[in-house]
Amino acid sequence: MSHTTESQIALNIAVMTVSDTRDEITDTSGHYLIKALTEAGHHLADKDIVKDDIYQMRAVASQWIADDTIHAILVTGGTGFTERDSTPEAFAPLFDKSVDGFGELFRHISYGEIGNSTIQSRALAGLANNTVIFCMPGSTGACKTAWTGIIKDQLNSMHKPCNFAPHITIGKKCESREQ
Repeated sequence: MSHTTESQIALNIAVMTVSDTRDEITDTSGHYLIKALTEAGHHLADKDIVKDDIYQMRAVASQWIADDTIHAILVTGGTGFTERDSTPEAFAPLFDKSVDGFGELFRHISYGEIGNSTIQSRALAGLANNTVIFCMPGSTGACKTAWTGIIKDQLNSMHKPCNFAPHITIGKKCESREQ
């Protein structure tokens, strides 16, 4: 009798912190996401702190989207309503397809944590060139909510009934790891 064992696909994930004030020392949200993704068995492909400027964000993101070794991009910051918050405006035009359920589910989960203040988050996600992009608020708590409540499972190739791995590994380099 033949016995096959599935293994988790280790994805290459880039992390972008959108901020006019944070640096490598104060970027607790970016550090959390790096720790979380590596603990889940994925690889950090790249990390950058980018000013809250539509064109700077798009420039960095476009390089990552075009890179055939990067499967996912996690973006933290710039999703609120201050004058400088422009992450949704920067990323939405780059999407080939929107993942509308991400923002909806994020706000639903967040409602249980922070109440109706969750309406001030413009969290969003989408696919661009077979790269999934999750844009979440800049607080470390919001990143934990997004990662543990949604993203971790959706980037896990073993998660059933479905996950993003089949969509983001098309034509890209991957490694598998034993589960």
